[in-house]
Amino acid sequence: MADDFDLVILGAGPGGYVAAIRAAQLGLKTACVEKRGTLGGTCLNVGCIPSKALLHASELYAETSSGHMDQWGVGVGKVTLDLDKMVKAKDESVSGLTKGVEGLFKKNKVEWVKGTGKFKNKNTISVALTDGGTRELKAKNVIIATGSDVAGLPNVTIDGKRVVSSTEALSLPSVPKHLVVIGGGYIGLELGSVWRRLGSEVTVVEYLDRILPGMDGEVSKNFERILKKQGMTFRKSMKVTGVEALKNKAKVSVEPAKGGDAEVIEADVVLLAVGRKPHTDSLDLQNAGLKTDERGRIDINDDFSTDVPGIWAIGDVVKGPMLAHKAEDEGLACAENIAGLTGMVNHDVIPGVVYTMPEVASVGKTEEELKAAGVSYSVGKFPFMANSRAKTNKDTEGFVKILADAETDRVLGVHIIGSLAGTMIAEAALAMEFGASSEDIALTCHAHPTHPEAVKEAAMAVHGRAIHI
Repeated sequence: MADDFDLVILGAGPGGYVAAIRAAQLGLKTACVEKRGTLGGTCLNVGCIPSKALLHASELYAETSSGHMDQWGVGVGKVTLDLDKMVKAKDESVSGLTKGVEGLFKKNKVEWVKGTGKFKNKNTISVALTDGGTRELKAKNVIIATGSDVAGLPNVTIDGKRVVSSTEALSLPSVPKHLVVIGGGYIGLELGSVWRRLGSEVTVVEYLDRILPGMDGEVSKNFERILKKQGMTFRKSMKVTGVEALKNKAKVSVEPAKGGDAEVIEADVVLLAVGRKPHTDSLDLQNAGLKTDERGRIDINDDFSTDVPGIWAIGDVVKGPMLAHKAEDEGLACAENIAGLTGMVNHDVIPGVVYTMPEVASVGKTEEELKAAGVSYSVGKFPFMANSRAKTNKDTEGFVKILADAETDRVLGVHIIGSLAGTMIAEAALAMEFGASSEDIALTCHAHPTHPEAVKEAAMAVHGRAIHI
C-alpha cells in the first residue's frame, strides 16, 4: 500500500512541484518523480534562475566599467572581472532555491521519488531509481510535467565546449572573444547580453527577418536597435547549414534563408538557442494509450485532462508558450481539478519577459495578431523619455504601448520596453484579467514619480489625452 498514491507527478519543474504541493495541501497522497539530483527542473537549475543571476551580475559589471556612474559623481577605480566568483554566486542562488523547494516538499509531505519514471500502464509508473533498482508506483491520477529539452538543428552537434546549449553557456570557463548565437529568441538574446557585457563580441544569427518573432513588431524593431547600440551584431534571414567544431574555434556555415551565397563565420564559442522541444519521447506514453502531435506535445482538454481518464498534462509538454509561470498556473489548476475543485488558466493573459537591459515585456495580443484577426483597435504609446522618474534616473530607453478595442476600449495587449518592464507588465496582466478598459487604467491613480506612470499615460494616449507628450 505504501506505493499507492492519489497522484503521481512526473517531473519536479515549476509546473510539477507546484502541482505536487497544491495537491498535498488538498489532502491528496502525492509523489513526485524527478531524475535530477535537485528539485525545480530546468527553470531553477539551468534556466530562469541562473540566467537571471548572471544577467544581474553582468549588469553590475557593465554599469561600473562603462563610466556611466561617473555622471552621478560616483568614481570607480579599475573594475576587474572574477568570472569564477560570478559563476559561484550564480550557483549559490540556484542551490538556495532548489533546497527551498525540497523543504516545501517535506513540509507538505510530498514524497520525492528520485529516478526516471515512465508508464508501465495507465495506472502504473515504473521508476528506475537513481540509487539503483526499480520501484512501481500505483496512481489514481498521473500528471505529466516533464518539461522540455534543448531543440537541435541538423548538422549542429553540441559538444558542451565549442558548441554549447543554454546549460553550458551559464558556466563558460572564460569570456569568449567571439560568441555566435544561433537563434534570436528569449534565450539567445539574454545569454548573448550576458557575454556581451562581459566583453564578448556577439553575433546573432536568426533564420527569420526579425528577432523575437512572437513579440509585437514595433517592439521587436526598437529592441533590435537598442541591442545594436549595445554592440550586438545581427544576421537575420540567415540559415545555419552546419557548425564545425575545431580545437580552438568553430566555423559556422550560413547562407541566406531564401537562397544565395554561403559564407563562414568563425567563433570561439557557438550557442545553439533555437528553442526547446517537449520531453515526452522517453515516457512510454503508448503503454498508457497516449499519443503526441508532430512536435511531441500531448493533447489535453480545457481542464488539463487527456483523453485517458486519470492522466493529465501541463507545462511545456502541452500547447502554449514554454514559460515557467504558465506551467505553475497550470499545475495549480490541474491539482485543484483532480481534487474536485474548479481550476482554470486564462491563456490569453500569459505575460512574457526578456530579461535583458532594458527588459522587454508583453501580454495579450500584438498589432500583427489583431490585424490578422480583423479586430479594430486603438493604440496608445508613451515613451520613458517623457517619464519623470526615468529622466531623473537617466533611464529613458523604451516605451509603453497599449492596444485597446476600438469599440469597447477593453485592453487587448500591452507591450513594454524599459528597465522595469518585467515588473510593470503585472499591472497590465491584472487589468486584463479583470477585463479593464484603457480608461480604467487612465483613471487609476499612480504614485509619482514612478516608472508605472508611463502605463497610465499610455492608457490616456489611447484617446489622445496623454499629458506629458
